[in-house]
Amino acid sequence: MAKDATAEMLARIEQDNVKFLRLQFSDIFGMPKNVAIPVSQAEKALTDGIGFDGSSIEGFVRIEESDMLLKPDFDTYTLLPWRSHETAVARFICDVHKANTQPFEGDPRYVLRRALDDAAKDGFVFNTGPELEFFLFKMVDGKPTTLFQDVGGYFDLAPSDLAENVRRDIILALEAMDFEIEASHHEVAESQHEIDFKYSDALKTADNVITFKFAVKSLALMAGLHATFMPKPIYGINGSGMHVNCSLSKDGKNAFFDPNGKLQLSETAYYFIGGLVKHARAITRVANPTINSYKRLVPGYEAPCYISWSASNRSAQIRVPAPRGNSTRVEFRSPDPSCNPYLAFAAMLAAGMDGVRNKIEPPASTDKNIFHMTAAERQEAGIETLPGNLYEANEAMLADDVVCNALGKHVVDALTCSAEIEWDSFRTAVHPWELERYLATY
Repeated sequence: MAKDATAEMLARIEQDNVKFLRLQFSDIFGMPKNVAIPVSQAEKALTDGIGFDGSSIEGFVRIEESDMLLKPDFDTYTLLPWRSHETAVARFICDVHKANTQPFEGDPRYVLRRALDDAAKDGFVFNTGPELEFFLFKMVDGKPTTLFQDVGGYFDLAPSDLAENVRRDIILALEAMDFEIEASHHEVAESQHEIDFKYSDALKTADNVITFKFAVKSLALMAGLHATFMPKPIYGINGSGMHVNCSLSKDGKNAFFDPNGKLQLSETAYYFIGGLVKHARAITRVANPTINSYKRLVPGYEAPCYISWSASNRSAQIRVPAPRGNSTRVEFRSPDPSCNPYLAFAAMLAAGMDGVRNKIEPPASTDKNIFHMTAAERQEAGIETLPGNLYEANEAMLADDVVCNALGKHVVDALTCSAEIEWDSFRTAVHPWELERYLATY
């Protein structure tokens, strides 16, 4: 069967006139990496895998254990539609293996696979549907800036300009790569956009998130613009989030829906929410992985910073949208698009499954605008705050056995090392705000 599948894939590659293959994978920070090979090496790649130096990838391995293999996932084959059809380029997303062919425990894709396999022991499939926001800024002298390309607002219609054209080109390219685009619109801030694609099982969705960001950046650059998924590039306006709609299915049915349950939600849904609430602080380390992430998680800009849930309240971190039946889902609103989707989804699933297996009841839903509540009111309601910075989030992760076990020791150690270096660099730097505030005064 494997030989037949390989032969079919080689025939498809030849039919598509592919001249180069990109073997793509992700580091622990969700940055796409790739090894490009000529099509003459396709059979070797599809059967034995292609070797590479893992010590050159941040968070992977030491130089004395650097030999690693890329094994293409046949289901991820796609042409890059913005490349010439005469010399077509195709992409595979790969699983990373050690030299002994065993899966590499630091491969983010493997981390998510392991979490999905664990949920499958109870018969569950984890589905996710993220909503990614991003900014399109002008380039000046070949360098990115924070100059707006447009000054539109939420759902605005704008005169034809580069931003509008690029969003159209992005959607057409994604559809050519077999994405099912559900909606796109201008977001609330100037030059901010959102494109939503159909939910799927979490592994395919995580692959799609990486592909989406790569495609958006590539097509924006071709139009002379810079696309950024930085959570908060400009002070005083909304940042970019990556709300994640998620659900469990079992035996082909949505396990969150119960027509006779309170709010038509099943016990499984409530327990899953309970798990997300319990582990929210630890999940933040991978859902909001940069120093800049915590400039977004502040009151006043629609981003959730308080651990809470509600059936309708958009100020809550966890929201249950109105649709029911097969569309019943939980929206986890705190992640931002700088996250590694494989790690974020794995942590969310582990948290939710802890809730389901241990029947963790969620707290009472919060139906008031949390941003308008006083600190005393939040305390009385038992509403805790998400970590306020990267260091605090990393400490919360280290204190959470469920999340640490889901990520694995290799990834936890790499994330901790990165957080400590990043936090020390940030806290010891002298920022322009400090010079403006103190230099003349003192």
